[in-house]
Amino acid sequence: MALSISAAVLLAIIVFVLLKGGYVRIGPALACTLFGFTLAATGLAPTINLGLASLAGLISSF
Repeated sequence: MALSISAAVLLAIIVFVLLKGGYVRIGPALACTLFGFTLAATGLAPTINLGLASLAGLISSF
């Protein structure tokens, strides 16, 4: 749970910086956010979470 909250906060900061810098416009950012919420409701969500947890474990081992 703490990992997912940390990842969500980190991604929110990255999106905010990209929006503020003008690299990403509001429309595409909103579309990606809605796609993420839709993807989280599918059967693929556990696999994605497992992959992200494995990636976090790999990064933390460095």
